[in-house]
Amino acid sequence: MPPPAKNFLTPLQVTQLQQALKENELAHVRERILIILLQNDGRTQKEISRFLGCSPRTVAYWCMHGDPDNLESLHNKREYEHYRKATTEYIELLLKTVERTPSDLGYEFGRWTAERLATYLTEQTGIKLSSSQVRRILKRKKYSYIWAKYDLESKQKPIERALFQERLRDYLAVARDYPELLQVWFWDESGFSLRVIRRKNWGKKGQRKRIPGQRRRGRINVMGAIRESDRKQVCFFIEKGNADIFLEQLQQFNELIKQEWVNKGNRSVDFQSHGPRIILILDNASFHKRQDILSKISKEFPNFRLDFLPAYSPDYNIIELVWHSCKEYIAHRLFHSVNELKLLLDRLLNQGELVIKWHRKIKNKGNNHYIAA
Repeated sequence: MPPPAKNFLTPLQVTQLQQALKENELAHVRERILIILLQNDGRTQKEISRFLGCSPRTVAYWCMHGDPDNLESLHNKREYEHYRKATTEYIELLLKTVERTPSDLGYEFGRWTAERLATYLTEQTGIKLSSSQVRRILKRKKYSYIWAKYDLESKQKPIERALFQERLRDYLAVARDYPELLQVWFWDESGFSLRVIRRKNWGKKGQRKRIPGQRRRGRINVMGAIRESDRKQVCFFIEKGNADIFLEQLQQFNELIKQEWVNKGNRSVDFQSHGPRIILILDNASFHKRQDILSKISKEFPNFRLDFLPAYSPDYNIIELVWHSCKEYIAHRLFHSVNELKLLLDRLLNQGELVIKWHRKIKNKGNNHYIAA
């Protein structure tokens, strides 16, 4: 037998084969790729057969017929028996349809499923494919079936957002130049659950796992604020969110700011008259805007000014990114009790252990680029 060929593949062919080896889900295709790569490495057919545990006849066939420039040649023809029923026009229409919302085409449902896509495309093209065939085509085109994220843009009011952004820009300009006169804080509430219920979960194939719907079991509720100038966080653990508790936490918040001011050598009695003015940016929760609470805030905290966000605009509240980062941190950790979760949250939120990547742009989670601008 002549010595095996070696290094007959170009660097580009080797790279393409290695990439296909990582990405392909079919075991027999990966085996054929390995045969070609091992042959390129100078291995004999007998060595390749022993290494991969396949027959010498299989190795000999693919050493001769495997085409590194045509990876489709490594697949079995029967894999394409159904796929080839879809014409180029069918596939193009499928990809265009997936990118459109069903309502654009006159349907009442909100999301495309493979079954709905197959039915719609049968009506449009006359080509009848099953939902599994449609799903296979989409997977080959690098689509995956994941939860969609609801968009708030359709509910937002651009004029209100523009006016708020202008006010916020003015606040931040003064606060950065004269921090002893003005401070800008962002306020919000959030909840952290010991048991996070997800509709998707790992389970045995063919068996649907049942999960009890105790969504609020082990929940920790938090109210808090973050100062824009130095990212100082102040968070309070609460039983639930309502107007009275909101007022109580504002009283504690006021005391913390006053104490910080006194620690700089000022007198406590002069805080209301000579202390910094506090701009508190917060959302439009009903208990934030209860008239009796607003009257008490105006009377008890003359230094405070509440400025409410435009409707459906959490992207202007940078504390949303704090909550999001914290939930990311605890998402894959195990807790044996609510107290254990609470202790970790206190370390993250009040003791500065939470690392936040402020440069990230996460939809509806407090876009720091708005603030930095």
